[in-house]
Amino acid sequence: MKPTKLIFLPGAAGNASFWQPASNLIKFEAKRVFIEWPGIAGVTPDPAIETVDDLVMKLSKNINEPSVLIAQSMGGMVAVKTAMQVLSTHPKLITHLVLCVTSAGINVSDIKPTDWREGYIKTNPTFAKYFVEFDEDLTEQIQSLDIPVLLIWGDKDPISPVTIGERLNALIKGSKLEIILGGEHNLANVFASEVAIKIETFLNKSTNS
Repeated sequence: MKPTKLIFLPGAAGNASFWQPASNLIKFEAKRVFIEWPGIAGVTPDPAIETVDDLVMKLSKNINEPSVLIAQSMGGMVAVKTAMQVLSTHPKLITHLVLCVTSAGINVSDIKPTDWREGYIKTNPTFAKYFVEFDEDLTEQIQSLDIPVLLIWGDKDPISPVTIGERLNALIKGSKLEIILGGEHNLANVFASEVAIKIETFLNKSTNS
């Protein structure tokens, strides 16, 4: 099914404009929605949002047309959980997932990526803590995904190394892993033109096949 909306989810830093450069370059015709995280990066806290599950519930309720979830880093956990939530009751409302430099909730302790949490808390002491506190293992659920999934990684990312993308690619049936040379954790913003081409190609190919 052809999606009519692209929903962009930032990482734990909550920069709602993070995906804007890539979005501007994606020619695929669809509405754009840029998500903000309550209590993060100057966004007004929401008393109803205390956990990642609360974020998922709020986002899920607002998906009412065929949509693509495009997520950065910790936003990938929200995207995966939202996709599973929505697909369980409305199988046609999430058409694609694009996951960028995210563990997506799988166990990566053996890979030993650079831990971002301590620095995040020190730098952002007033931010909501729901991302820092998230520790759910979504490995089994992720294997049940049955929609087109694009994985985008950089080969210079210490926070989410390519090994994590490769593990996700092995877990998700029919997913496609794209690696951007020189890409670090912010590659979706810094390499916006390359990322936009990969997303547009992925959407065009999977909606026309």
